[in-house]
Amino acid sequence: MRCLRYLLLLLSLFLSLPVMAAKETAAQSPLPLVPLKVGAVHIQVELAKTPRQRERGLMLRKTLPKDGGMLFDFGAPARVCMWMKNTLIPLSVAFIDQDGVITNVEDMVPQTTESHCSRGWVRYALEMNKGWFARRKIKPGGKVEGLDKLPDPTRLP
Repeated sequence: MRCLRYLLLLLSLFLSLPVMAAKETAAQSPLPLVPLKVGAVHIQVELAKTPRQRERGLMLRKTLPKDGGMLFDFGAPARVCMWMKNTLIPLSVAFIDQDGVITNVEDMVPQTTESHCSRGWVRYALEMNKGWFARRKIKPGGKVEGLDKLPDPTRLP
């Protein structure tokens, strides 16, 4: 009888594992991908448009695709700062104004609280793997295309 109870307990735990794994995967699923063109390079990046999505950003991610990243849409021009608290991946961030022009690019060190701020009023920040912009010779003054096709962040679901 005791063996049967243990067997039933193990069976119930075994059957609940896929459900728990599915819930965890859904909680960590990436945000919608949006196509952009940065300089001459076509990319698809995750879009963080709500305050909660922007706050979470790329925190706790262990990897990022070679040409993957995250675009933060702040909805309106502002002076913004980014940091790397709980972010495990070395990143570079490009701050982008309302017209899609890169104002500055900053390299950031994982798990630090140092602020990396825009040099002017920007609407977007694009985080990519560290050195991504430098390797492609993308500098301030460069253009990001496709921003005009993004969903309006003031009309959140």
